[in-house]
Amino acid sequence: MSEIRIEKSGKLTLPPAVAKKLEAHPLRLSSYSTNHLLLETTTGADKVLMTGLLGAGGIVDLLSFFNMFRKSGILHFLLAGGNKTLCFQNGEIVYATSTFPEEEIGEILYSLGKFDRETLQGARQFANGELPLGKILVGQNVIDAKDLWAATKNQVETIVYNLFAFQEGSFVFVDKPLAEDEVVSLSMNTQNLIMEGLRRVDERALYMQKVKSLDAIPVVTDKVPNDLDSVSQKMVAMIQAGVDSVKELLRRSGSGEFDAIKLLSQLVERGVVSMEEAPTVKVEGVLGEVVNIFNGVLVAMHKVVSAKNPQFREEVSCFMRDLPQPFSYVFRQTTLKDDGSVDGGRVLANLAGLEEGDKLRLLSDSLSELIYMECIAARRELGATDSADLIKRVQDVSQRVQDLIGLRDD
Repeated sequence: MSEIRIEKSGKLTLPPAVAKKLEAHPLRLSSYSTNHLLLETTTGADKVLMTGLLGAGGIVDLLSFFNMFRKSGILHFLLAGGNKTLCFQNGEIVYATSTFPEEEIGEILYSLGKFDRETLQGARQFANGELPLGKILVGQNVIDAKDLWAATKNQVETIVYNLFAFQEGSFVFVDKPLAEDEVVSLSMNTQNLIMEGLRRVDERALYMQKVKSLDAIPVVTDKVPNDLDSVSQKMVAMIQAGVDSVKELLRRSGSGEFDAIKLLSQLVERGVVSMEEAPTVKVEGVLGEVVNIFNGVLVAMHKVVSAKNPQFREEVSCFMRDLPQPFSYVFRQTTLKDDGSVDGGRVLANLAGLEEGDKLRLLSDSLSELIYMECIAARRELGATDSADLIKRVQDVSQRVQDLIGLRDD
């Protein structure tokens, strides 16, 4: 988290992303000491019952505590890369949400092989706050209600399982009654979810030693035995038919990431499949030029603002993870480099499958959103006068990108 200081006058300046969320809500001081400060909104009816920082084993201890004492309410996690929310009813986890792009319901359905990327992107154009993506897909007859229900259960369990990989972060538990749509009948109770989550974290690390990377390319060797079971034969056939990455193979398998990685690692161990390094995505053409233009501003902004605020890079990373869809998908698995620029190859890889015009517009909009946040931070850290030159450069960049997009459309 970004370092925040209280001025002698008592003024407290929050990071832009935090201020934006809280600006419409009056706050009250609930608790403080020399080591902490707890502020709560006065407008909400939900009361904070517990908050703190995670440590080694913290996830297990927390979930076990709420399960043992049959607590009801909502447990929020602020983690590196995104946020998660677990809903408890009498000590059992009954629902979960996440801002991690790979745990969104559309991505879960896609990972289960229910449709292709183009279909998902088309459905997202109709998604809004009133009509969820899952219902849109059912309404378009892309999936049926049974598929959506099964995927929702898979989504909740995936959110919980992936939680155990985190040893740092913060949490807050609020007393709040659950709505009917916040209750999902899971295939196992919370204690079993905890045990399964721990098992998956340990075993996945072992499997990935053989698989190496989700971006790697699996290749069938000349050592395919005759005694493969039907599931293994199916995966071998998929690889022989051609897949461009482990990630694509997992999606086509339709069996879920963990089980598919386990099977693939067994095939690698037996010598049936070998792993080849994925080719580097080239940052070139109009898309590459847009990335390079924006990166020039990001580097300049980072150099100036981080001199005033050493936590600036971390603050920007937090903002990237909190962006709404589709921006969060553009920056999925993307980290800021030491100089403040983004990994153009990773960003362009995330845009794969879209039409060129859609790629260009979404890339421009996403990077513009990131630059806008940095401008707010620059004005806060440097003052209006000293930040004027940087802001002017941003405006010039925006015009250059618009010119590029205009030329492309012509």
